[in-house]
Amino acid sequence: MMLIIGLGNPGARYEFTRHNIGFLAVDCIADKTDIPLNKKSYNAVWGKGKISENDAAIAKPLAFMNLSGEAVKSLADFFCIETKDIIVIYDDVDLDFGTVRIKKRGGSSGHRGMESIIEKLGTNDFTRIRLGIGRPKDRGQGVKGSRRYY
Repeated sequence: MMLIIGLGNPGARYEFTRHNIGFLAVDCIADKTDIPLNKKSYNAVWGKGKISENDAAIAKPLAFMNLSGEAVKSLADFFCIETKDIIVIYDDVDLDFGTVRIKKRGGSSGHRGMESIIEKLGTNDFTRIRLGIGRPKDRGQGVKGSRRYY
């Protein structure tokens, strides 16, 4: 079984911001695979189903991004998923908008959500999909209060 996690921040204020592209990606996966995100536990909204004949759980943590590790760890433990079978999708301001980078393991590159996940799992041995969102030219395009976008 694989676990696919999209990082973002909960709440209407953040819903369609660049910072929530991980949530939007999971919503898209849920739609394309008919996996309903209809369960709410382990500090996440999640669903379970099949992706290309493989068992999969997809989830969006309910905590703010810098606390995402708790939900990832809880779901991985619940489903008995090895870290090598975890895929995390998240935003990257250092990549041009539309750029996608996939990496098997590595550091956090200063991304607080990734720092939280690495800390809670105790390893960096999981796949990450970085979605480029670029740096907004206008301060108003970033998430207020988030210095990463200014």
